[in-house]
Amino acid sequence: MRIRRFHSLMLFVAWLPLAAVEVDRLTTPETLPGAETFIYHEVQPEAMRLHVFKPAGWQATDQHPALIHFFGGGFLNGTPRQSAGIAKGAAKLGLVGIAVDYRVRNRHHTDASACVADARAALHWVQTHAGELGIDPYRIVVSGSSAGGHLALWTAITRTPWGSDPAEAPLYQPIGLILISPAADTSEVDGQRAERFAGHGLELSPHQNLDRKMPPVLLFHGDADTTVPYHYAVALDKKLRATGNECEFITIAGGGHGLATPEAKALATQHQVAFLQRLHLIAPTTQ
Repeated sequence: MRIRRFHSLMLFVAWLPLAAVEVDRLTTPETLPGAETFIYHEVQPEAMRLHVFKPAGWQATDQHPALIHFFGGGFLNGTPRQSAGIAKGAAKLGLVGIAVDYRVRNRHHTDASACVADARAALHWVQTHAGELGIDPYRIVVSGSSAGGHLALWTAITRTPWGSDPAEAPLYQPIGLILISPAADTSEVDGQRAERFAGHGLELSPHQNLDRKMPPVLLFHGDADTTVPYHYAVALDKKLRATGNECEFITIAGGGHGLATPEAKALATQHQVAFLQRLHLIAPTTQ
């Protein structure tokens, strides 16, 4: 279903207030205003959908770059309503913006390995359907917040993790990753929330399973984050750099979890636009 209404939003970075998303955290949206919706993963207890926001003047032959966003929620909660603002903002910059739903415990009664399987299947589906979506499959940026950052990292890791189907692995790494307060370490010893991964926290922890060659990373983290403490981002940045990978690490001074203030959102917008420009996904004059 395609709905052609568009809402105004802050450039690229838009986050629903927590109170707004809490109201709908157990309700799965079948459509989002302004998006075309597709089923990308036929799984139980319900098929998973993604919502595609197209830029003005879109044509299937244009080969647009794309941005896929995964919402956060600790692998327990959340819906793609949280991703709609970012996907719309990407479309305003000329990309195809995609808000992905994935299985979470409190809506689908699944463990967190299903989140990872869905994320990898989503990128696989977008790449294999790039022609009809008007997307260049080699120019897809993947972003995610909190648990969504964990999933974004797994779309760039070549090895198929426990609980995922090798036939649904991404065809190519994303061209870049944008990570906001990512839950990058779910190992049993040093990480967080390993118990949500059905006994496979280490196997499903991105930090310990990174490819030697990862896509360029833009990483945001608040140094006062108590949900995913700052030291996890410091460790991720250090590991990426130690293997020769590009990581631009932006510390949000005094910031908590996510991008909670207008100042943090403005800073993130500035760096995200510059990141897309460096990847040659938007023109240098785009503001």
